[in-house]
Order: sequence, then C-alpha cells, then structure tokens
Amino acid sequence: MKIYLYLKHFPPDGNNLIDGPSKSTHGFASGLVACGEEVTILCERQTPSSFQTNTGYKIECFANPHEKLTFKIADSLKQYISDKIEKTSIVIINGLFHPGVYSVSRILKKYSIPYIMSPRSVYHPSLFWKNPHIKWPYWYLFEKKMLKQAKALQLQDSRQAQWLKPLGVETPVIEVPNGFFTEDMPSESSLKWHQNETPKLFFFGRIDANHKGLDLLFDALAQMDERENTKLVLQGSDGGDRINLEQKAKELSISEKVSFLEPDYHNSASSIIAKYDIFCLPSRFEGFANSGLEAMAAGRVLLVSETSGNAPHVQASGCGVVVKPEVSSIKEGLIELIQRRSEWQKMGLKGRKYVIEYLNWHNIAATTLKHYQVLYR
Repeated sequence: MKIYLYLKHFPPDGNNLIDGPSKSTHGFASGLVACGEEVTILCERQTPSSFQTNTGYKIECFANPHEKLTFKIADSLKQYISDKIEKTSIVIINGLFHPGVYSVSRILKKYSIPYIMSPRSVYHPSLFWKNPHIKWPYWYLFEKKMLKQAKALQLQDSRQAQWLKPLGVETPVIEVPNGFFTEDMPSESSLKWHQNETPKLFFFGRIDANHKGLDLLFDALAQMDERENTKLVLQGSDGGDRINLEQKAKELSISEKVSFLEPDYHNSASSIIAKYDIFCLPSRFEGFANSGLEAMAAGRVLLVSETSGNAPHVQASGCGVVVKPEVSSIKEGLIELIQRRSEWQKMGLKGRKYVIEYLNWHNIAATTLKHYQVLYR
C-alpha cells in the first residue's frame, strides 16, 4: 500500500532532524519501509525538491513562501494530491492547531481521500490555558471539524482520547508510540551510574514552563530537604520562559542548584542524557517525549508525569517513577528516586531493554500496519 505522511517543516533532505515531530516522522517512515511499504513524506519549504533517503522513503517538498503559521499551502501540493494520491492510499497529516494542516485536510476532503490525523501532542485542558482567546475559537471553527472528519486519530497514547470526548470528538483511535533505532543507542559498556556523588537531575527539551511543568519542578526542588542535595541542569531551546525561570530560581533561593545549557545539535541526545542521573519530565501535558525515550535508551532512571505518553512504558519497564503534575507529587518522586540510588543501574538497564524489545520502529510500524489493514479493508 502507498502511505503518505504530511509534516510541513520536515527537512527536505532528511537531515538535521532536530525537533521531536521530525525525528518521529523519520523513524515511523523508516519502520514502514522496513515492513515493505512504499512511503512518501510531504513537506513545504521555499524551494521545491524530491529526495530519496537511505532508509528507503521518499521526500517530496513543495514550494511555499509562507513558512509561518498560515492557511496557505503550496499550489503544487494541491495538484500533487489531486493527481498522485489515490483514494485507497493512507494519508497521515501531522500537527496540532496548525492552519496548514487544516488546509491539507480540506484538500483531501475535496477529493474524497480519507486521512488519519496525528496531532503529535495532547488536547489536555492545560493546553488551552495559554492564549485561550485564540485557541478556543480556532478549536470550534477548524480543529474540531478536522478531527471529527478524520478516518482515525493516530495518538501516541490511547489514554489521550479521554481529553477529546468531553470536547465532542469520538473518532476511532490508533495508538502509535514514539520509537527508537537500536543502532542509535550508546553502547552499554559506555554507561555509568554515579551512586556516591551529588545526584544530577536533568531536563532536556524546549524551555516551556507551562507545557513542561518546569515551574512545578523548581517549586519541588525548593521544598526538598537540604539532605537531599541535588543539582538540576536544563538544556534546550528557549520557548520564551528561560528568563522567568531564572528569576523564579532566585526567588526560591535555588539559583546555586540550577543551571541552563544551550542546545547541543552535534551530539546524540542519549549520549548527552547519559551524563546525568535522573531524567525529569514533569509535564502538565505531553504527547510522547522523544527525550524520555532517549533517556531510557541511555539507561537513566526517569521521573515522568502521568499525563505523558511515556508514563505507561516507564511503569511497565520499572525504570522510574510516575508522578502527578503537582509540586508535592514531584517532590515525593524525586526523593524516592534519590533514596533508591543503589538501584539506578538495575532500573536503567530495565528501561533500556524495554526500548529494544518494544519501542523499536520496526515493531511499532508492523503493529500499526495491522491497524491500517483493519481500518481500510
């Protein structure tokens, strides 16, 4: 079967896979090809191009001068959908609250081509806290219609459907977690666990306090007893909250415990994460963080919010603790992990083994194809 994945900002040459959606789309497409499927990723940039990747999928890039959030999509993409994509093809469109994604869904609808919607995040109530005057009108005018008219929703955790039902969306759900390439994992012999040093906590990702729950993490750190001496490092691109978090650290008198690092696009995420002890992901809402998966691959112990798609896998593997996105719960989770430091190596290796067995892209793609076959029969 022919499978098409639309992600507007996907790199047209398949390189520089920096952000989570691009990494996941590449991994999923590669896994589908490994299962024998013909896969094409559709994207839009300033210059048109066509590229065949070394993992077997094709990238078709369409010229669109409008790179920011806009309803305008490339005319050549509209023509491609009309001329090339058959009604029996599987089309997955990726994005959340993105006008271009909505426009692509309308073109597909125009030509009676069914589509699967993959939001790559979760419609948790906290999502609407920021810019509600924009998000709620957009939801009722565009997003809700697009989700309801999809053939299925491709969610990274089937539990995430619970947030859509109260909003009037009950479209069938396919669960497709994020995956990992085992060849990208650091060697087990290179991994170390520090049981007699100051515990080093680590957050790796966009510095977004509301989404990632970083303000909650700071409050939890401030409430911990001095005997639970820790250091917290945050590394990633600034989502606009770094200066506020630096100020919060001063107000909480934890500045000496907290430091920020600029993004590192040269080394693998797992090799970076492996330098630390406890990986922290206290998000208020989270689809499925690649960074959490990379931490498991690096043999780290994790503190993960129950709202994250990573949570069921952390629980199943026994590589960490799952907490509520609340200060008291995060604090208790950190204390528990610190007190279990003699188990860090055993826990970390459990998580690593789990990734290899259950969260490799080939297995994920193979399972998803079975769902597609039922959906499109």
